[in-house]
Amino acid sequence: MTTQNQTGTLQMTFGKLTRRLALGLALGMASSAFAGLPALAETKIKMVLNWKYQGPQGMFFLAQDRGYFKAEGLDVTFDQGNGSGAAVPLVANGTYDMGFGDVNALIELVAKKPEGAPVAVYIMFNQPPFTIAVKADSPIKTPKDLEGKTLGGAANDGALKLFPAFCKLAKIDCSNIKITNMQPNLREQMLMQGQVDGVFGYVNTIRFSAKLIGVDDDKLRYINFGDYGMDLYSNGIIVSADLVKNNPEAIKGFLRALNKGMIDALKDPDAAVAAVAKREPLIKVPLEKERFDATLKAEMNHPEIAKIGLGNVDPVRLQQSIDILVDANKLPSTPKASQIFDPAFLPPVADLPKKLF
Repeated sequence: MTTQNQTGTLQMTFGKLTRRLALGLALGMASSAFAGLPALAETKIKMVLNWKYQGPQGMFFLAQDRGYFKAEGLDVTFDQGNGSGAAVPLVANGTYDMGFGDVNALIELVAKKPEGAPVAVYIMFNQPPFTIAVKADSPIKTPKDLEGKTLGGAANDGALKLFPAFCKLAKIDCSNIKITNMQPNLREQMLMQGQVDGVFGYVNTIRFSAKLIGVDDDKLRYINFGDYGMDLYSNGIIVSADLVKNNPEAIKGFLRALNKGMIDALKDPDAAVAAVAKREPLIKVPLEKERFDATLKAEMNHPEIAKIGLGNVDPVRLQQSIDILVDANKLPSTPKASQIFDPAFLPPVADLPKKLF
C-alpha cells in the first residue's frame, strides 16, 4: 500500500520529469527552428580601384587579408581600374558601390548632375599629383612652351581632365595644343619614341611606369599642376548615393577596416606590397615598394594631416578647389564642399594617421 508521503514524492518526481521533458522539447524545437535559418549574411561591396594592381594600393589588400572587412560584416570585392577619373561614373551609374577615384572628377559630375551623385568619404591623396611629363632634353620648359605641341593621355586620365583649368591658371592658350588619346600602357613608350611631346598623368605613375620600360628618372622632367595654383585634392574613397541612403553603417565599417589597413601598411610597407603581389604575381616588388614610398611622400603627406588626420579634408581648401574647377571649366553650378565630401562616416579623428613616415 502506498503511503501519503510516497504519493507526494511520486507526484513531485513526475512533475519534475514533465517539466524537464517540456523544456527538452522546447529546446529541441528551438534548435530545429534556428537550424532552418540561414546564417547572417555579410554585406557585399563591389569596389573599383584607380588603376591596375600597384604598390600604393597595399592598404586595401592588407585590410582584406587580415580580416578587417570581415570583422565589420563586409564581403568586399576589388576590381582593377582604368584611371582615377573613370571610377567616378562607374559608382554614379551603380556599376560599383565604391570607387577609389579622383575627387575632381566628382566635382565636375556633381556640378552637372547633383541629384543622386556619389560622395567622397575618405581622401587618401591630399596633394596634387597631376603633371605633364616631357623628355629631359625637350625644349618644353614652361607651360607656355606647350603651345603648338602635341600632348597625349588616356581618355580617363585625371590630369588630362584638369587640363582646361591648368591652361587658365597658367595663362596659356589650350586651343593650339593638340591632344591625342592613347592606351595607358603605351604612354611612356610613345613619349620616349617622340610620338608625342608630352604626356598627362600622375607623377609617380609615370615615373615608375617609365622605370618598368628601362627609362631612368633623369630622362624625364615634369610640369606639375600644383606649381601653378592648383592645390587640389585627388584620389579618395567615393561611395554611391544608394549606399549612403540604405546602408551607412557599411560605409563606416569599411572605413574603420581600411583605416586599420592603412596603419598596418605604414608600419610595414613590405607587407603592404606583398599583399598586392598576392593578387598580381608579375609585379616587380622592389619597384612597387619604391612606388609606395614615393606616393606617401609626394601624394599623401600634405601638412594638414598632422591636425585633421589622413582621410579628412580642410573644407575651406576643398571649396577653393571647387571654385577653381567651376570657373576654369565653366561648370553649370558650384557645388558646396559638403556635397563633395561627407566626414560623417570617418573613424574618430584621434584614430586617423597623423604621420606617414
